[in-house]
Amino acid sequence: MTDLPSPRGALTPGRALADLTWLRVGGPADWLFQPADADDLSAFLRALDPAVPVFPMGVGSNLIVRDGGIRGVVIRLGRGFNGIEIDGDLVHAGAAALDAHVARRAAEAGLDLTFLRTIPGSIGGAVRMNAGCYGSYVADHLVSADLVARDGAAVTLGAAELGFAYRHAEIPPGWVVTRASFRAEHGDPDALATRMDDQLSRRDASQPTRDRSAGSTFRNPAGHSSTGRADDSHALKAWTLIDAAGLRGQRLGGAQMSEKHPNFLINTGGATAAELEALGELVRDRVRAASGHELTWEVIRIGDPAHTRAG
Repeated sequence: MTDLPSPRGALTPGRALADLTWLRVGGPADWLFQPADADDLSAFLRALDPAVPVFPMGVGSNLIVRDGGIRGVVIRLGRGFNGIEIDGDLVHAGAAALDAHVARRAAEAGLDLTFLRTIPGSIGGAVRMNAGCYGSYVADHLVSADLVARDGAAVTLGAAELGFAYRHAEIPPGWVVTRASFRAEHGDPDALATRMDDQLSRRDASQPTRDRSAGSTFRNPAGHSSTGRADDSHALKAWTLIDAAGLRGQRLGGAQMSEKHPNFLINTGGATAAELEALGELVRDRVRAASGHELTWEVIRIGDPAHTRAG
């Protein structure tokens, strides 16, 4: 691989990634870069050969890294990117700040970003995936996002420029979200805290939060999303289609579709990325055969299969 620039942050060759993902699977990255700050990230990308692939990685909550690992440079933001600031009705959060922490800090200041409380992961991933819960999405609150482009240029994009759609934002490959600003409605801090406690209780009752999973495996067909309301329809939810196809608890090696919530793919211990992905594809095939619906992966799958890993 070509020579890499010398940043101020940590640049680690051949870094194993399995311990950085919630599913605990996957091979190494050619390089893992943890920039010291946004200027360090900009300078590194500006000097990096444009032919070298770049993959921004959050806390690995929505990710399967394949067993052969990731070619190129994986960028993981850390301590220099996790600040949270309150300014009137605005909440500014670094991309490495955890969604749950942002929700709590906002609530303490009487600002309602409670929808973020039960979303696993960090703000950078939430922006990239237009994360949402209980009928609210990042797109509903985002004012702007700061990014570093693949060529190292610092860019600020407004919400309209990010082309938000269901579980999607228009962010070019290799661009890294570094900070986001949200506008939130005012609310009583105690009432907001109570609402978040209720959300957590409901989540823990319905989802396998103690298992190794990557959250929802497949998107809800046609963008149907849980609102949390009493009249919420479950007719076109991914989990109901999986359940109807008889796949609740389905196993393949160490991979399993959760008994508690059949749209959660879990590592029961010792699963490979290949087993997890193969089980997901089996589920897609059987749901298609049973219902005619095409399930789309929500979990991001990245990297090479084990047998293609060179050297």
